[in-house]
Amino acid sequence: DVQLVESGGDSVQAGGSLKLSCAASDYTYNRYCMGWFRQAPGKEREGVAAIDRAGSPTYSYSVMGRFTISKDNGQNTLYLQMNGLKPEDTAMYYCAADVFKGSWCSPHLVQEYQNWGQGTQVTVS
Repeated sequence: DVQLVESGGDSVQAGGSLKLSCAASDYTYNRYCMGWFRQAPGKEREGVAAIDRAGSPTYSYSVMGRFTISKDNGQNTLYLQMNGLKPEDTAMYYCAADVFKGSWCSPHLVQEYQNWGQGTQVTVS
């Protein structure tokens, strides 16, 4: 299994920026759909953004234009650049991999992602 470790979460003021990282244990993650998800207290986990093996991104409506998902295949690392942060972005952020496909990736199909990291907390005030 691909092991995923997130980092970069922090407490920031509204309007600020953060960049999250997700380090994969090996290069095979480059073949798969990868995504960023978040879960706020008392709420269901929701998809934020996904990226396919070719590097094409897909975003949820709530973050479109503010967040950018990217990956560095050479570093086996997935990123989420978050700009214009709002208090409603406060949540635990997770990265995940769908190891059964590498295209037609969607952040909305949360249940199709099998390998998850431990999460990193983002707090916006």
